[in-house]
Amino acid sequence: MNNYHEIAEKLMSLEEAVKRFINDGSQIAIGGFTIVRNPMAIAYEIIRQGIKDIHLVCHSHGQALDVLIGAGCVKRLEIAYGGNGRYAPTCIRFKKAIQRGEIQFEDYSNYQMTLRFLAGALGVPFMLTKSGLGSDLLNNEGFPQEIRKEPKVANKKFAVMQNPFNEEDDKVVLLPALTPDVALIHAQYVGEDGTVRIKGLTFADIEQAKSADVVIVTCEEIVPRSFIRLDPDQNTLPPFFVDAIVKVPYGAHPTGCYTFYDYDPKHLNLYKKVAEDDRLFKEYLDEWVYGVSSYDEYLNKVGTENLLKIKANPVFGYAVGLDRK
Repeated sequence: MNNYHEIAEKLMSLEEAVKRFINDGSQIAIGGFTIVRNPMAIAYEIIRQGIKDIHLVCHSHGQALDVLIGAGCVKRLEIAYGGNGRYAPTCIRFKKAIQRGEIQFEDYSNYQMTLRFLAGALGVPFMLTKSGLGSDLLNNEGFPQEIRKEPKVANKKFAVMQNPFNEEDDKVVLLPALTPDVALIHAQYVGEDGTVRIKGLTFADIEQAKSADVVIVTCEEIVPRSFIRLDPDQNTLPPFFVDAIVKVPYGAHPTGCYTFYDYDPKHLNLYKKVAEDDRLFKEYLDEWVYGVSSYDEYLNKVGTENLLKIKANPVFGYAVGLDRK
């Protein structure tokens, strides 16, 4: 029998988690990658609650990033890459927002963004690297100087200094730490003691969670302590890092969640079509985000037949034979 009393104060609904921890202007890190393990359920709830002026930070992302930008929730973005694989090599609403000048934007490499989160996790003001030397990443700043004095915005994109341990010319790049207000992570399992287990690639999720003031975890299952203690090397975050836990099966749809379900080609193709057109995208939000009262209602719209098509083979971790065109 599950003893959820250990995490009773952290268990909450999507609505409660957003209301309690996310405000207009929050700096938010989102976990996952392109069309893998995006925290979609809570992204939709942020949109429904009308949160605005978000300062979004992530190493690379996809569907959740694009929907949040398209819905007008994002004011500022620091990222390496945004894309939905074959369905959008560059996220469509993200690209439109940049081209139209609708959001402030600063770009780093994947590695650089991960190092910035690592610096925040370690509690140091910056992290140094050789990455970026000789590239245009160091030649172009995205943020104008007038916003450099705002909270949570670094006063410069980077700094270059001489390696103090080498008398010869040996430059290193210093990258400012990131310490988000909130990190949003979707995981396969949370133990009844609050321990988080992410199966498969973790991307920069661990560094993002450890660098943030608040961590909200949505999950597929809440499992007994006895399960989470098996293979403890597979556990990702200890309970004291987590502030809110929301059980949301299929909470990453239409992106995939390794060993549970694959990404949904049907829905991603639909999104690709509507995201190109402002009117169709508004209709998409009205139907799939504003028009559903709960995540269960959202999954009912997706349909049982379609959910079965993307159900993962537990051995391989993905849906064998899925038509991905």
